[in-house]
Amino acid sequence: MKASRFLLIGLIIAGLITVKLIFFPGTKTSKFGGKANAAAVPVTGFIVRSQVLESNLKANGTINAYEQTDLRAEISGRIVAILFKDDQPVKKGQLLIQIYNDDLKANLSKSTAVLKQTQDRLKRQEKLLEIGGVSTEEVEETQTEAATQKAEIDYLNFQITKTEIYAPFDGIVGIRDISIGNYVNSSAVIATVYQVNPLKIDFTVPEKYLPYISKGMKIRFTTDVNKKEYEGEIAAINPMIDPSTRMVRLRAYTSNSDHTLTPGSFAHIQVDFKITENAILIPTQAVIPILKGKKVFVSKGGKAEEKIIETGERTADMIEVTTGLTVGDTVLTTGILQVRKGSDIKFSEVK
Repeated sequence: MKASRFLLIGLIIAGLITVKLIFFPGTKTSKFGGKANAAAVPVTGFIVRSQVLESNLKANGTINAYEQTDLRAEISGRIVAILFKDDQPVKKGQLLIQIYNDDLKANLSKSTAVLKQTQDRLKRQEKLLEIGGVSTEEVEETQTEAATQKAEIDYLNFQITKTEIYAPFDGIVGIRDISIGNYVNSSAVIATVYQVNPLKIDFTVPEKYLPYISKGMKIRFTTDVNKKEYEGEIAAINPMIDPSTRMVRLRAYTSNSDHTLTPGSFAHIQVDFKITENAILIPTQAVIPILKGKKVFVSKGGKAEEKIIETGERTADMIEVTTGLTVGDTVLTTGILQVRKGSDIKFSEVK
């Protein structure tokens, strides 16, 4: 009887084990009748270390001449001399264009001669006035006549200067649009003078970067003409943000002593506005957004542990952690969707 009872109990236990293996294959029964731990989740990790973080922004801008002036005639007339060549360096004060002024010069000579005669007559009258040979009224009339003639001479000299066009500053003259013999007026652009060393770089940045930017900051930029990297310095920040775009206009200056930069070129600009010497950077894929912030999983004793973090600047594939991690922590970078707090983990790779 006892043997039959033990046999029956053995058959029941064997049946239960068979049912468990068929319908619950994911769990294992220990020799003590309890469940063994689930398999460790395979993950990869990143060891936290301090790094230098350079915060910067990129923008596009335009290279402009430091000064640029259209040469125009102040007086209508016929061009009789062009004293420069296209794309030629010029000096400030150099005569570039001569407009016909022979008629003005002839009138000037005539007025000068008349003034000399009037002044000689005035000297004789002043001597005669001392002995009562002429009246005071006659002398005063001659003085007025001389003053009027002198004013006429000043006017003619002023008109003559309008027929001569000079370089307003050191620079390069562009391609001219006129020839000798052309009749020009004040609306006609004869040529343009460009000051190409130094050069201006105008660009805009979003308003959120304004607190980090100041005059004197360095910029780096390249152009589509060559692969050379150039440097400049921010010289002006527009005092008003554009209300339609929320962008602020900046202006930088750069040297162009080798004349490798050309006004009008497109500039790819980078502004380095903050350097953090001991920043903690982790791969962006390690960060998990949660309802009230962000978290990561770190390894502790072979198990996954949650840590709430706060973040700062971003790079292309890394993000700065300002609080929540310390140097030496191993952050999980893959497998983070499969792990839970306290899950066993197994690293396949650690960087």
